[in-house]
Amino acid sequence: MPRRTATMLASTLMLIALLCAGVFIPVPYSEMSPGPTVNTLGDHDGEPVLQISGHKTYETSGHLNMTTVRVTSADYRMNLVEAVYGWLAHDNRVVPHDTLYPDGKTEEEATQENAEEFSQSQESAKVAALKELDIPVKSWVVVSTVVKGSPAQGRLHAGDVIKAVDGRTVKEPGDVAELVTEHKPGEDVVFTIVPAKEQAAAEKENRTPTTTKDVTITTATSDDAGEKRAIVGISAGTDHTFPFSIDIKLADVGGPSAGLMFALGIYDKLTPGSLTGGKFVAGTGTIDDTGKVGPIGGIGMKTLGARGKGAQYFLTPADNCAAAAADVPGGLTLVKVDTIDDALGALEDIRSGKTADLPKCTAK
Repeated sequence: MPRRTATMLASTLMLIALLCAGVFIPVPYSEMSPGPTVNTLGDHDGEPVLQISGHKTYETSGHLNMTTVRVTSADYRMNLVEAVYGWLAHDNRVVPHDTLYPDGKTEEEATQENAEEFSQSQESAKVAALKELDIPVKSWVVVSTVVKGSPAQGRLHAGDVIKAVDGRTVKEPGDVAELVTEHKPGEDVVFTIVPAKEQAAAEKENRTPTTTKDVTITTATSDDAGEKRAIVGISAGTDHTFPFSIDIKLADVGGPSAGLMFALGIYDKLTPGSLTGGKFVAGTGTIDDTGKVGPIGGIGMKTLGARGKGAQYFLTPADNCAAAAADVPGGLTLVKVDTIDDALGALEDIRSGKTADLPKCTAK
């Protein structure tokens, strides 16, 4: 066999071997790509995303789109060829697997966490929108979760309202941990609660619950990193009673990043006129009960997805601005927002045509 032919054959066989190896060798990476974008003012799967009853609503126009990121699952093992292709593809981003699923989180755990964050973001969006409209919302501190095997298991339950700890009134979720950690491990702490069932019955009957009880729990020692402290094994959160019904109908979406756009959609439906002036506005960002907008992950994927659907403006959390501005899709204006007030002010500029006044994102 001629030397040149032999060399070409050997090179071809080596290339085939490398490709085969690339297909079968797993690498510790995951992939992100633009996900669906949904207009919070419109319909999804045949029904309105925002459904409000018991209060006057108004016609809306334009788009206030929430955006998402599609990611490979926690148990998917990417191979080398897929990773290289993802690195080369502009619309995809390959990241270390632990970035999306830290501490060996399973698919089931990730899905559950995303569902909980999505539910909480909806509640905060409702609160932020109604507070912006000066519509009163009743709030209280509750037991969000109880750790299995902890001192609180069987003693406290998710949904219990925490009125006081050791006789001291609880006003914010953070008060609970602060009061518990004043104890040494092994000491007793007394929770004054309204049981979840009593709270639910009172809400249903539109009355203030009257039944409280004291629950004594012996604290344990924390086993996480950091300074050892007394714990009972619960996380505290905030629950709300709204003066009318606000339902958000959007399945197969998780995480907290749609909070801002849900809040704006609710605000738009409860006020005359159109927030967008008919324009196509998309955005992202967490939101808390006070209307503060927080950063999210996958900003580049979300701007790509939004522009691909026709968005002209993108409401961007201030902390994500630099990353988003580093690679802006053509034709999309990134608008910097830090609060719901910032977002409403930007929308006023957009619908009035004063786009030169918009606080735009810039790359550092």
